[in-house]
Amino acid sequence: MPQRRSHVAPSAAQTELATALTALRGALDAPVEFPAGVIAEAEAAKASEPDLDLRDVPFATLDPEGSRDLDQAFHLERSGSGFTVRYAIADVPGFVTPGGAVDAEARRRGQTLYAADGSIPLHPRVLSEDRASLLAAVDRPALVWTFALDSDGTVSDHRLERALIRSRAQLDYVSAQQSLERGEDGPWSLLPEIGGLRIALEQQRGGASLNLPDEEVVQTADGSYGIERRHPLPIEEWNAQLSLMTGMAAAEMMLDARIGVLRTMPQPDEPSFDAFRHQTEALGRPWTAGRYGDYLRELDRTDPMTLPILEAAATLFRGAGYVVFDGAAPTDAEQAAIGAPYAHTTAPLRRLVDRWSLAICLAVSNGEDAPAWARDSLAELPALMQESGQRASRLNSATINAVEAALLTPLVGSVVNATVVELRGERATIQIAEPAVTASAPIPSGATPGDVVALHVVRADIARGEVEFAL
Repeated sequence: MPQRRSHVAPSAAQTELATALTALRGALDAPVEFPAGVIAEAEAAKASEPDLDLRDVPFATLDPEGSRDLDQAFHLERSGSGFTVRYAIADVPGFVTPGGAVDAEARRRGQTLYAADGSIPLHPRVLSEDRASLLAAVDRPALVWTFALDSDGTVSDHRLERALIRSRAQLDYVSAQQSLERGEDGPWSLLPEIGGLRIALEQQRGGASLNLPDEEVVQTADGSYGIERRHPLPIEEWNAQLSLMTGMAAAEMMLDARIGVLRTMPQPDEPSFDAFRHQTEALGRPWTAGRYGDYLRELDRTDPMTLPILEAAATLFRGAGYVVFDGAAPTDAEQAAIGAPYAHTTAPLRRLVDRWSLAICLAVSNGEDAPAWARDSLAELPALMQESGQRASRLNSATINAVEAALLTPLVGSVVNATVVELRGERATIQIAEPAVTASAPIPSGATPGDVVALHVVRADIARGEVEFAL
């Protein structure tokens, strides 16, 4: 799939950038190191005793290359005219003592943060990248979801159990996609079929996948930083459907039990839809009929106008939050982009809330009451996740801004061409192809989304993460 990568070569600008990125951590209160007591408790932690031994099932993981915090492993097989999907999740609830030092520190952090020069983990690495991680060729405790799927991909039955597993392979997206394209058999073989069926069901529900290109700050072996943009591979989208299916099952289970935590998002309102329609008309690709999810799915990913349309569609995907309930189901439980109730439950190594979802679902699956610690602390979760989400957003935005300023430093005083993505009064969001930079800039009168404009690079301040353009 197309990708673009721009790097800042080691130089004075690179040194200034490294200093700026280091300063971001302190400004965001995002410490890398864990207190000694947290490390000691993590090293001494013992997993809960598994109920099943599933080490004979050939699970595999599928993640970005080089990942160590492996939350999920899968096994897919045909079953009559349908399928059996096993989805193993790292048993973080079995390692973390409620009210203990690891628990308290995880609540303070909320989620793993991904900085330009490495991650700032939610849990000590002895857990998140070793003993609780579903690494290949070692025995690991896991919470295993088993799904029975009909021939059209519909879930007819599901259950959750605590088990001991042994992953056979650690796959990465690029290599697995290449193996699929060569027609090779492997753990991935049924992913296109099952993932495709689940995508079709999502379409029937009225769900919509935005699938914007990933924008990530990367660091190379020579120490330089840059921004990489790439479109998700097909295998990533199929794999994501396994996680979505699990999150929907968890939501259903908690709603039936009338206790839990959901990830919700309201349907866009009519003014938002109207604004998006006007933007698609301005880009020459009008959305005139049907559901917006169908329109987004049918966009040609090779069309240069598609990216500005997807950027504009991001305004429809707003208002996501967490809703907790105990005793009565919430009145509005749906996650509009998915088209169904949904819960975060497949990334407990990297996201705090998933530990609660898993613990509650395991109890419900076993016919037991939700754990007292989970019930007593449910009300705290939305605020904890909102705070950590804001911290992650600030870190990501500030990091990208600093790197973009460094990329543009050598071009101060010169002219660059940029594509108008979104109009904002007399200014616009613009995208420069090389170096890969997205920023705000003034635009000529009459310019519309999709137009290419010439801009003068006036200033690039790495420490502040600011760039300035003029016509």
